[in-house]
Amino acid sequence: MSVRKAAMILYRCCWIAFVALVVVSFLTDPLIPYGLTFVPAAVAIVIGLAMGRRSRTELAKAVPPVEAEPPVTGRWTALNSPADKVPSHGTHGYGQTYAIDIVAEPEGPGAPVRPPFRWLWPVVRRNRDFPAFGAPLLAVADGTVVHASHGQRDHLSRNSGPALAYLMLIEASVRDMTSARRIFGNHLVLDLGDGTYAVYAHLRRGSLRVKAGDTVRAGQELAECGNSGNSTEPHVHFQLMDDPDLDVARGIPFRWRGIGVPANGEHFTAGASTGGCPDAATGSSDAAAGFPGAAGSSGLARELRGLS
Repeated sequence: MSVRKAAMILYRCCWIAFVALVVVSFLTDPLIPYGLTFVPAAVAIVIGLAMGRRSRTELAKAVPPVEAEPPVTGRWTALNSPADKVPSHGTHGYGQTYAIDIVAEPEGPGAPVRPPFRWLWPVVRRNRDFPAFGAPLLAVADGTVVHASHGQRDHLSRNSGPALAYLMLIEASVRDMTSARRIFGNHLVLDLGDGTYAVYAHLRRGSLRVKAGDTVRAGQELAECGNSGNSTEPHVHFQLMDDPDLDVARGIPFRWRGIGVPANGEHFTAGASTGGCPDAATGSSDAAAGFPGAAGSSGLARELRGLS
């Protein structure tokens, strides 16, 4: 077991111990002096901060971006992009250094409209109200599936003031102290070779088209966009990393062929990729002028600890 893996296990154990001590102190006589109740929490915070940082030596060894096909087709908008800041999600933890979130924003007559962030009402929305929900997700390169899960439910949206507060203050903390898979929700890890792994997070429940051990080709449909895990609305969380274990992985930069890395609020259109042929994919991007502040507010808290 690596030091990073052991640290993450200790991190979660400390938070669980803290919660247990607090609950016991309310129900019966405290097991230890009240002040010592906060020691496990303090240790967990220190470990979390350490795991969420990268040393200057690691940053100096930054690898060049890995070029891959886009994981979607159609018109999308980027949020929490590494084109604007690194780490893009506010932490290096879980391999999220260069992660990106994208939401579907189709245009044209009769195209569905993505619901904006609301401060009060409606508190939640059904997933079918969002055009990203159910969108097919494609393999960004030839590779092998090393992890695939789709048993977690797609919860209602958290794109209102009250729902976002619940996510940030309660739900995200509970997910974080249990496991990385509760943060990422249903997710798929694809081995691209040369020590590079692609992650697709927040997949739709029951939507997997592949299983662990399957070999896939670029452009092959893998699953559908969903709203599982630590997510405010149906969207795609994508990242490259150097290890299939989210607890120990470090992020790797990427570029989508024909698109690059779209910045926050930037619209881009990805074409279909077929047969594993790199030249089959086409894409274009255009900066979104006056990106709605409400949508930006939703993106800021896309996932606590920076998350997809």
